Amino acid sequence: MTANAPITQDVKTFPRKLPDGPPNLIGMTREAMRDALIGAGIPEKQAKMRVGQIWQWIYHWGVRDFAAMTNLSKDYRAMLAETFTLDVPEVVTRQVSEDGTRKYLVRIAGGHEVEVVYIPETDRGTLCISSQVGCTLTCSFCHTGTQKLVRNLTAAEIISQLLIARDDLEEWPALGTRPEGPRLLSNIVLMGMGEPLYNFENVRDAMKIAMDAEGIQLSRRRITLSTSGVVPEIARTAEEIGCQLAVSFHATTDPVRDMLVPINKRWPLAQLLEALRAYPKVSNSERITFEYVMLDGVNDSDADAHRLIKLIEGIPAKINLIPFNEWPGAPYKRSSNNRIRAFADIIHNAGYSSPVRKPRGEDIMAACGQLKSATERARKSRAQIAQEAGL
Repeated sequence: MTANAPITQDVKTFPRKLPDGPPNLIGMTREAMRDALIGAGIPEKQAKMRVGQIWQWIYHWGVRDFAAMTNLSKDYRAMLAETFTLDVPEVVTRQVSEDGTRKYLVRIAGGHEVEVVYIPETDRGTLCISSQVGCTLTCSFCHTGTQKLVRNLTAAEIISQLLIARDDLEEWPALGTRPEGPRLLSNIVLMGMGEPLYNFENVRDAMKIAMDAEGIQLSRRRITLSTSGVVPEIARTAEEIGCQLAVSFHATTDPVRDMLVPINKRWPLAQLLEALRAYPKVSNSERITFEYVMLDGVNDSDADAHRLIKLIEGIPAKINLIPFNEWPGAPYKRSSNNRIRAFADIIHNAGYSSPVRKPRGEDIMAACGQLKSATERARKSRAQIAQEAGL
């Protein structure tokens, strides 16, 4: 397999054709936008400058109307409006949790829907964004995993989630000013619907836009990509995106991880850990985050904690313990607080950071593992889900 060859997903039906229409400048890389402008008749010598101008309007000022781009001539603005669009998906619903978490149900091309979550904290504001409509991984503890994969999101649909959230937070600077004070939206986590490494190119292009110094200007260290373990794409994440890496780990033996995270049958623990040890960006200052959902009687014993320490030995890491967020029909229960604390103490005493993630947005089904579009929720009983999970 070549370095840039995409990983094939194990799905029989995977619609890729999107509705026809004018090209959307949102989501294009600088190179793609330059080519599009040249194709529309802009002289090559001017194209780079024009890209810079349009880029700042879209990603620094948050403008989505060509007519408002006042440093461009009137005729040029008219040509852009006739030739291109600046479209973002429709926000169908916006819910706000008692703890301030915001969840957006967003409708994309084809009428499909994805969910986006903004989590405010005292020192940061984190946006959890989706990379696919549905998911092909069928992790048995994850509500999103009970929704079948429909298609990959485009780069425009991925970066638009950030634009929509900044709209809602009113975080675009006023024209002619520079941003002041701490950011409301300071971090991105690719932990929403879908497996980001099964949609690598679109995720990469969207994150490059987010990191661009003349636009949104998010540091690569403020972006975390979470994978369930698509081993062949892990090194590429460091090389082509450069963001922080998190791994949806959740088990310390192959039989248990096979049940919880079925992709483990394709790339078992030994292969996954080998790829993580070789991760180009890993260091004490850029540790890999191991996400570990705490499931009562499944993966939360003292023996599991000691095995986890042994497995990650030699990898600069922190272990993020996640109390299971229950959802209707879920076949698991959350570990008790005492059990979670005991597990965390074992990890901590071995020298690893072991924060316990505080559930956020549970009252609006926005917590980790709960994301799933309301219009596509599967009507499954607890027994059906448990049977499919092999419990």
